[in-house]
Amino acid sequence: MTDKTMHITLRPNEKFYLNGAVLRPDRKVTLELLNDATFLLEAHVMQAEDTNTPLKQLYFTAQVMLIDPDTADKTVMIFIEMLGKMLRTYDDPIILEGLRKCIDLTEQDKIFDVLKVIRGLFDREATIMGKKPAVEKEQKTA
Repeated sequence: MTDKTMHITLRPNEKFYLNGAVLRPDRKVTLELLNDATFLLEAHVMQAEDTNTPLKQLYFTAQVMLIDPDTADKTVMIFIEMLGKMLRTYDDPIILEGLRKCIDLTEQDKIFDVLKVIRGLFDREATIMGKKPAVEKEQKTA
């Protein structure tokens, strides 16, 4: 075994996207990945109809790079183009920082980490777009 060994437990009928293949176990199963593999769990897969914001569209595009490795070269170009447009459009420093981090991660071919960064920006985007109220800090009274 190597230091890249990873255990993944799947529930019955939970889809697992592995190197472009879709697996769905009929019972609870634990898989041991013995080498580096590109995968996504069903819970992290966004459906096309849910891409109703720019960041969700960016996430979906990155997700396609993982799910369909055969088209990854073309998809990464679309992803970089979208990312560039978003960097010119957004003025929120937190979102801009996240997008810049996505550039670095993409250059390192760490697309799964790109997805984590983008997911972490969804609430911020929703607040900016007025779809979620900003969380106000509680003020301490003396």
